[in-house]
Amino acid sequence: MGSDPQYAKYPLLPLAQHIFTLSNPASAKSLQQASLKSLQDAITDHKMAPLYRYLAHPAEGIINGAGESTSQTSKPPGRKPSAAGMVAMKHSIPKIDMPWDEALYDKLKAENDAELEGYKKEAEEAEEQAGDTEVQAARGKRAEFWARVGDKDKAITAYEELFEKTGILGTKIDLVLAIIRMALFYGDKLLVKKHIERAKTLVDSGGDWDRRNRLKAYQGLYLLTVRSYNLAAPLLLDSLSTFTSYELCSYSNLVVYAVLAGSVSLKRVDFKSKVVDAPEIKAILGDGEDKLSALSGALSAGPGADEDMHDATEASSATPQPAKTAVNLTNLGASTGAPEVEAAVDFSSLSQLVSSLYTGSYRSFFGALAAVEVTFLSQDRYLYEHRGWFVREMRLRAYQQLLQSYRVVGLESMANDFGVSVDFLDRDLAKFIAADRIPCTIDRVTGKGVIETNRPDDKNKQYNDVVKQGDQLITKLQKYGQAVRLRGSERA
Repeated sequence: MGSDPQYAKYPLLPLAQHIFTLSNPASAKSLQQASLKSLQDAITDHKMAPLYRYLAHPAEGIINGAGESTSQTSKPPGRKPSAAGMVAMKHSIPKIDMPWDEALYDKLKAENDAELEGYKKEAEEAEEQAGDTEVQAARGKRAEFWARVGDKDKAITAYEELFEKTGILGTKIDLVLAIIRMALFYGDKLLVKKHIERAKTLVDSGGDWDRRNRLKAYQGLYLLTVRSYNLAAPLLLDSLSTFTSYELCSYSNLVVYAVLAGSVSLKRVDFKSKVVDAPEIKAILGDGEDKLSALSGALSAGPGADEDMHDATEASSATPQPAKTAVNLTNLGASTGAPEVEAAVDFSSLSQLVSSLYTGSYRSFFGALAAVEVTFLSQDRYLYEHRGWFVREMRLRAYQQLLQSYRVVGLESMANDFGVSVDFLDRDLAKFIAADRIPCTIDRVTGKGVIETNRPDDKNKQYNDVVKQGDQLITKLQKYGQAVRLRGSERA
């Protein structure tokens, strides 16, 4: 199994969600107030002077729009480039400012300096009187200190110094994962990508199962942030049964990410087996007997499950069931300590999205998709950026699913199935048809309009591919022949 994970406590990723919420125009004011309080409490409790200055300083802060300070320095509108990954929109102005208190900052900075001086003395004493293990431990405390107070550059520098000094592969992987979380905290996707590849190289060189499994969740979450949902889906879905990366996100959030990625990217057969019928997902999204069966393990046991288990399930399902579990996405990554008091988010819209898409209840599907956009896509820092793309791709998937079953469909009939107007459906389909995403044509000249699908013939497609590739090959050969003749003439 390997040694226990190290350097996994900091940074506190839920704080990044609170920062995002403060700048999110789609967040309710009450939620922003709760996020502000949580952020202020964390800054005070963990003595986060660098993060406080980065967020709230009147001249340099990324959150504070007006500032509350005696300084007369004016701040230009917009955001610093370094804040692009932390706030919802580049030019978004928060409804609630984060007040700047110069006295509080000086107090936190003084406490930081005193704590840092203590770590420095501890490291010096370890170098003089103890061995390499104690020296590394002192350096590790200093690295975690910088990660705790929110100083990205100094934390990464300290982690890199530790990485160079250690020879244990498991510790090296843990240090790289800590750097990845630091980059995720600040929304630095390029840095995340670089160290994901670095971690994969280390894990492939002999990493233990636990770290290999944790990296899978890290990689899946990163792919989600760069809109590679098709690559993220298998990694996130595979992580459900063996998830241990609670420093990265909560299990319930992982389920949300896995369901959304699977819904938009998996083929229907895989969608059924890996999302609709997955026991881990039913344990969160299921209702009544389905949820109870998933929690008891009867679903994973398959058709051969013991009759005793079936009888126990039936007896238990007769009792009143509690309401569907609700999880607050702003508690992202909170795995220890008491949960924060915030408005809960219900999973019912996500559950309805999955079931209605699979059963073909398109009117319910469109309603659930709108609810998912409001409840999840517009509130989560990892999903917000690509919410428009996700909604568009899910509409496309529903259109494709219905049209592939028919040769000709009435435009009005299809509009009624989806619960939208004929004009909206006409405009929406036209965009996908023009982009060659749906092989069909719309005829509104006669009657109320019909949609005729043009199903691609495999043999014709293969023939066209051969002709196209053959033309490309002939062109390349002609260019090569010309180059050979030129070289021959030069030699002559």
